[in-house]
Amino acid sequence: MKLTHPERVVDAASGATKADVARYYDGVADWLLAELKSRPVALLRAPEGVGEGGFFQKHAGKAAWPGLRLLDAALWPGHDALLALPTRTALLGAVQMNTLEFHAWNARVPRLDKPDRMVFDLDPGDGVDWAAIRDGAVRVRDLLGELGLRSWLKTSGGRGLHVVVPLAARWPVDTVRAFSQAVVQRLAGREPERFVAKSGADNRVGRIFVDYLRNGEGATTVAAYSLRARPGLGVSMPLAWEDLAALESPTHWTVTNALQHLAGRPADPWAELGAHKQSLAAPLKALPSL
Repeated sequence: MKLTHPERVVDAASGATKADVARYYDGVADWLLAELKSRPVALLRAPEGVGEGGFFQKHAGKAAWPGLRLLDAALWPGHDALLALPTRTALLGAVQMNTLEFHAWNARVPRLDKPDRMVFDLDPGDGVDWAAIRDGAVRVRDLLGELGLRSWLKTSGGRGLHVVVPLAARWPVDTVRAFSQAVVQRLAGREPERFVAKSGADNRVGRIFVDYLRNGEGATTVAAYSLRARPGLGVSMPLAWEDLAALESPTHWTVTNALQHLAGRPADPWAELGAHKQSLAAPLKALPSL
């Protein structure tokens, strides 16, 4: 792939260049493409680099590059055609177009109305330290476990953590969103000093808002292995639950060390995620009685 201005620094904090970003995404392409497969994708493009007015792109507009796929507009009535990145060529073409972050839907083509995963995004307020965020993720996992749902974990690449629940793609998006909201409300009801069920910076001072809004129609979450367009270029990195306690920072993995970590990790902690097509039938009945 021809990369224009490979020497341009895109992140002053790390000194990372456009070429560094391209090398990173080339190195994680197999994992990232598996995450994006058959999902509509939104891009955060930052032509001037981190902190200089990037923008989200869900539809093609006038932009086009080799491998970029436009989905059938009928999949999401009333909206322009969504984007998909099915190949390495398409992925690296997006990098050439100054993309730093890749975000994905919770549903796959063609059933965008039936999500195959549910995401809980731990969004800490001011005054919440990292130890409390780690403990909060465990409590989300444990409540889901009480409902019979197994969950997987990744860093957000920012301050928080993402708890991901794979699903059988059978339930309408409104049902999944309502269930995730009820889970968060139950968490906040059990421990109001720790969790809050209402968004907004003022509401979560000293507490964690577990963001269920990622599960609404058309909502996206930053993909596993994506960089974040923030100083340092952190990575949204999958990790095993048993490794969480030893993780000293939510931004431990960045563009500078993530490929080394991936080359040395003994196993993919998300290797079994795709095989779990979990039902919501029993959890929907059980939640009100918890």
